[in-house]
Amino acid sequence: MEQSKKLILTIAAILTVVLFVSGCADTGNDAGMETEKEQITTITVSAAASLTEAFTDIEEQFEDENPTIDVNFNFAGSGTLRMQIEGGAPIDVFASASQSHMNLLSDQSLINEDSRRDFAANTVVLITPVDSELGITGPEDLISDDVETISIGNPETAPVGKYTVEALEEAGLWDELEAKTLLADDVKQVLVYVERGEVDAGFVYSTDAATSEPGTIEIKATIPTVTPISYPIAVLSASENQVEAQTFVDFVTSDEGRTILESYGFTA
Repeated sequence: MEQSKKLILTIAAILTVVLFVSGCADTGNDAGMETEKEQITTITVSAAASLTEAFTDIEEQFEDENPTIDVNFNFAGSGTLRMQIEGGAPIDVFASASQSHMNLLSDQSLINEDSRRDFAANTVVLITPVDSELGITGPEDLISDDVETISIGNPETAPVGKYTVEALEEAGLWDELEAKTLLADDVKQVLVYVERGEVDAGFVYSTDAATSEPGTIEIKATIPTVTPISYPIAVLSASENQVEAQTFVDFVTSDEGRTILESYGFTA
């Protein structure tokens, strides 16, 4: 009996030690996981709506190569994004569809000038619903009384709208077309209006036309723009993640980033 009691006490002691060690091991793993989580830095990138598809692809490859950096995107019209930054939004990187919005931030010392790079170019095209019977072949046809509504981006917030208005003014058409225009928040909204047949025509970037729902639109003409369409990118001076933000900018402007952009129709 005495030996049995000793055996039982010995087994109990061993089990206690095993459970204690196991608990310590689990705690160590949890601590390791917490440490690993803490090492991941999240950066917020505000980017022009026309970059949605290309930057989503870039994000995937960038994060594969930089597993300690998590990228969150904020897509909208460049003017809207610029105003958010001016209002103090915690943004790390800004990628604009026009130089003018980046210049406004530069004038206020809100970007790191050394980080600023031009990384892509684009063109504006005139599109119509695929089943349109209005015979539109170019901007001059939009003057017809049969054409009732044309969508363009809001020139104040969407660079595509500003490029469009400048081009129509240069062609002497804007005064006759202004009353027909339906302003959109950004280029993606213009595309949706045309895809759904809610307007007779619209002006979008060629890269956005390429992302349209199959069988919904037709490109009728490429529009010469007064101002070349170039996209700048820069790290915000208020960013708390300067190194990680610059790493993203470097990737976008690298050969790998350019290849992705070109696959979506941008000229890099």
